Formats: sequence, structure tokens, C-alpha cells
Amino acid sequence: MKIFNPTSPGQRARTKADSSQLTKNARPLKKLLRVKKSNAGRAHWGRITVRHKGGGHKKQYRVIDFRQDKLNIPAVVKSIEYDPNRSCFIALLYYKDGEKRYVLAPQGMKIGEEVVAGEKVALKIGNRMQLKNIPVGTFVYNVEIMPGQGGKIARSAGNSIQVMAVEGGYAHLTLPSSEVRMVLENCMANIGALSNPEHMFENSGKAGRARWMGIRPTVRGSAMNPCDHPHGGGEGRAPIGLRRGPKTPWGKQAFGVKTRKRKKYSAKLIIQRRKRKKRK
Repeated sequence: MKIFNPTSPGQRARTKADSSQLTKNARPLKKLLRVKKSNAGRAHWGRITVRHKGGGHKKQYRVIDFRQDKLNIPAVVKSIEYDPNRSCFIALLYYKDGEKRYVLAPQGMKIGEEVVAGEKVALKIGNRMQLKNIPVGTFVYNVEIMPGQGGKIARSAGNSIQVMAVEGGYAHLTLPSSEVRMVLENCMANIGALSNPEHMFENSGKAGRARWMGIRPTVRGSAMNPCDHPHGGGEGRAPIGLRRGPKTPWGKQAFGVKTRKRKKYSAKLIIQRRKRKKRK
């Protein structure tokens, strides 16, 4: 972690993750940039569905190759760059046939290394292969749920999934949430763990940095009026009353409510549910 000198109140508590893995003075490839429109938490019909969003700095989206479907074609790592749209770093690959693509960068990846994707390739950090050919106990990331669909799980900073077993046409995986689930053995995954593992320990230092990221202030329900929130009203600092637990502004339970669909198609593939901490 990088700790800043207390030259101002905003710098006093600020900490930043180690960025020594990044390539100095690297500029994003223009061909792989797209315009990213900010909807400020609004859905396609124009209503706010996610509160406390708005403003923020403009961003350009980097097109990431989550599928890595160029099989058995080696690629050289040209640069490792920062991506404002995700918590981990990204790597720019130059393929032997001349094509250039962005992929998620794992820990330990260096400039000039050669990576390749295929059904069965060398067990090397950054390489991508089918789960059935990965030894038990190996850590992987950017794992597919359906073959050919592209990586869906373990895509954020520092995350990785451990391969526990391969049997009966399925691979047993332990997810970062401690859930154990089965995935088809012919799904693809990258070897290693994702970069920037210290991201979770960062301290922005001041409220203004949250505004730069498009996060607006949150008002406590207890500071509102009764017509605006179930926690509102009362003289002084009042508790939430005789309710079983905290409520949303619309009167629904805020904590401990399962939102997963009971008949979801992938429920039968879960061997062990994630461990939940009991709230005091």
C-alpha cells in the first residue's frame, strides 16, 4: 500500500494500492475504446432504480475479451494498464496474426511474456484452458458458466477460484464467497489470481473522491420525516421502533432477505451454499 504525506486533510488518511505492475506512460489503444454513457442509476424507462448515483468523471469503456476464443495462437503482453471501469488491471495482448485485444491481467504477469489459450496448454499464469485439463488445487479466474459464453465469475481485483475436483463431466469449484458449485468440465478458465489484490484496503481520504466516481451522498432514514422513511420521525435520536429489523424507504426488509429465485436453473449445481455471518 502507498501512504501519502499529510499535506492536506484529504491526503492525511488516503491510501492507495500498489501500482508498480502498471506500465509507465501507457496510453489506451483507441481502437479498443468505446463511448460510455452515464445513466445516473436510471433504467431504460427513465426511473431511478439505483439511488445515490450521479455526476462523476467521464469514462471511456475498454473492450475486454472475456472469451479469449483465439485458440492456440500465442500472444505477447505489450502493456499492463489501469481500467477505470473495473477494480483489477488489464493487459494489452499482441497476437501473432496481428490482432490486438485487452484481457484481465493476473498477479505476476509481466511485459513481454507469452500467453496462449487452448483446450490443453501449459500450466502457466495467464494461459487459458478447459477445466478438465487443470490440475486439482489450482487457482483460476475469469471462469465460464456455459461453454463459449465467456468468463462470468471471478473477474474483480484479487479474486480467484480453486478447482476442488473433476468428475462426472463437471468441475467442482470453490468460489470467493465460499460457495461450492459445479461447472461443466469443458468450460474455459485462466490460470492464476487477478491483479490488484490490495484494492479492498484503499482509503479514498475525502468525500470528494466519491463524487468523482459518481457516488452521491446517502441520507440516513432516521434523519428523515415519517412520510419519507419508516425510520423517520421522533424527538432526538430515536430507534427504529418495534420493527423486526431495518426497513427500506418502501417498507421492505433491508437485511437478511433472500433475493435469489427459488427455481433458478443453476440451483441444482450448487453443492454447498456460502457461509453467512449472523447479525447481532
